[in-house]
Amino acid sequence: MLYSDTVESELLVHKPWFVAAMFALVFVFTFMLNLTDTAMGELMRPVIGNPLQSGVYGRSAISFVVSIFFCLNIVLIGFASFRAQVTIVWFELLLLLLAFFNAFNLSLPFIWKNLPILLAQGLFTTVYVAAISVFVATLIAVVGAVAKLSGNGFAVAIASFYTSFFRGLPLLMQLYLIYLGLPQLGIIIDAVPSGVLALSFCYGAYMTEIFRAGIQSIDRGQWEASRAMGFGFGLTMRRIILPQALPVIIPPTGNQFISMLKDSSLVSIVGVWELTFLARSLGQASFKHMEMLIAVALIYWVMSICLEFIQARIERHYARSKIR
Repeated sequence: MLYSDTVESELLVHKPWFVAAMFALVFVFTFMLNLTDTAMGELMRPVIGNPLQSGVYGRSAISFVVSIFFCLNIVLIGFASFRAQVTIVWFELLLLLLAFFNAFNLSLPFIWKNLPILLAQGLFTTVYVAAISVFVATLIAVVGAVAKLSGNGFAVAIASFYTSFFRGLPLLMQLYLIYLGLPQLGIIIDAVPSGVLALSFCYGAYMTEIFRAGIQSIDRGQWEASRAMGFGFGLTMRRIILPQALPVIIPPTGNQFISMLKDSSLVSIVGVWELTFLARSLGQASFKHMEMLIAVALIYWVMSICLEFIQARIERHYARSKIR
């Protein structure tokens, strides 16, 4: 982690060369976008005349105004406090995102009409599949990490083959192998359990390496001291190793949980009525695909923000525990 006393404290946004570079980049970018046929072109009509007939002059004038406002904005934000800077930039980026969505001419009444269905059924199924997958993947990761660190060649071979195979195949292919391949052997699994197994095996393989690295980060002397005290392997892991390894394990594991939540959308291809499946079905029925896709995208984003908040709280908890 970087701290204020380990990096240069002078703000780049107050350096003339940086402001000039930003002005040039924004000017070129907006000129290439050609904003004359947008709301900005209409605002500039008193200066450039008819936006659609203004040509290079109109594009240059609009790009110049946008660049000036952009540079003035970042310079003024640079005078605010750290928290204010973060809040203002988040707010401005959110406004830009909403303006981008507004460009699609979305039907808000249609979104509000179908939002209860997405939340009541789609969201519940998505959280249900992701939560079970997280639990199973964590169990697999703990067993796999212990196996890879053991002195048993048989266990190491199985664990290393498992992680290599499931990290080497796309998640979509794994889902197909479980849902369509196992019935060839007489093993028929429904759509939801197939999705849970695919997510669990795939992310369990990645999390196995995370847990292995976290356990290996603990000094070997901790193991030797626990053996000298007569602790068994299980007690050593529960009381000594894992509590110290958790600060190392939690950040990448939290990222895996967030990725698993989003990748749970892949189970829609086997007919699971989760968020993506419902959004696609409702959008096709009324030819309003973009409304449903954007609504679902925002729901996924909100869920990811909630998980990020929980992860940050857990990391701070273990950081305080470590200091004590």
